Amino acid sequence: MMRKVKVLDIFSGAGGFSCGFKMAGCEIIGAIEQDKWAADTFSYNHPSASMLLGDIKSFSEKCLNDSIKDKPDIIIGGPPCQGFSVCLKNAGDPKDPRNTLFTEFLRMATIFNPAVMVMENVPNIIRAKTGNGETVISIIRREFERLGYFVYYAVLSASDYGVPQNRKRLILTASKAKLAHPFPEASHSAPSERLQYSLCYGSDSAQLMPCPTLWEAISDLPDIEAGGGAETMPYTKPAGNIYQEYCRNGSAELHNHSAMKHTKRLVERFSRMSWGQSVSDIDDDSLKQRKRDGNGAVSASPYDQNNRRMSPDRICNTITASFYGNFVHPYKNRNFTPREGARIQSFPDTYIFLGKPTVVSKKLLMREGRAEEAYLCQYSQIGNAVPPLMAKAIAENITAQLGDMN
Repeated sequence: MMRKVKVLDIFSGAGGFSCGFKMAGCEIIGAIEQDKWAADTFSYNHPSASMLLGDIKSFSEKCLNDSIKDKPDIIIGGPPCQGFSVCLKNAGDPKDPRNTLFTEFLRMATIFNPAVMVMENVPNIIRAKTGNGETVISIIRREFERLGYFVYYAVLSASDYGVPQNRKRLILTASKAKLAHPFPEASHSAPSERLQYSLCYGSDSAQLMPCPTLWEAISDLPDIEAGGGAETMPYTKPAGNIYQEYCRNGSAELHNHSAMKHTKRLVERFSRMSWGQSVSDIDDDSLKQRKRDGNGAVSASPYDQNNRRMSPDRICNTITASFYGNFVHPYKNRNFTPREGARIQSFPDTYIFLGKPTVVSKKLLMREGRAEEAYLCQYSQIGNAVPPLMAKAIAENITAQLGDMN
């Protein structure tokens, strides 16, 4: 039998990328993550993987080799690059990826020399340019080619792989051997109108499967109001379709399905919203957003993306790290729970998120001497993750081309 493909996940977060690669039959041998709560979540769900907790730059080559006993065949990860500004002031062009944590991705390649590296990031990288006009993606490609890799990149849509979400991500694959098919073909098609699923749903294999809608992803979860639910609770309804069966994954109980508490005024505001509407569509001034420090004055420019009620018969908008305040449940007058966000990201219910559901701002925590709480909450861990079903499709496409790894 062929041995399992060994995978190292760097900038791992809570482990969505690894979850998908594990679904595809890979062995997750290790991870590097600097956020404690995200690392705790990763380790809980991937107990056999070695976790290096800390700033990736602080781990020497010797430390990495001592900690990661097996040589990885594939290294995966999404190095942070908010505006490509992770650099010291006056240390060079802040949009140049060679001045960012991307260099750590390259360092892992030189240390472990894997057959394949897969990088996930924001689509805007393709349009980004350095101060001298050179495209960021061309620099990234050249740096990988310098290390002997063939480089491929594309913007993939998560809904093409059965994720009930309008999420587009740049995927860059660097391979020591040429790949005939660098990226997986679409297996699903996002619905333009409501598509009914059943447990016995069947499809011609030559046709694209319909991607589940938002409601088809979450409708079997317990009905809870604002402030309701719990970190652990029983299911109250049976699974109603194949996506829900996939998500349950044989789980006997539900985790992370706790709704945020809302004020009576906020609940009333939500009750006035129809599908697709946000706070900017509210007519009643008494329910509109107020100016900060404005003595109760109504805000003239409410943030249009905050608290938008999602349509049940479409795929969801992009789940972000702050999705707790972005979306309103299609039928309940509350925001999504972490588990509902995890369902929309395609995490199975057996994937449990540790740490607090939400935290106050990191600046406030530091000012109050509560640094031990300045970590990624459950919502942020979920929103930052690579959707597992998308990762699974990427993994299956790559491993099918690696051949006999013995």
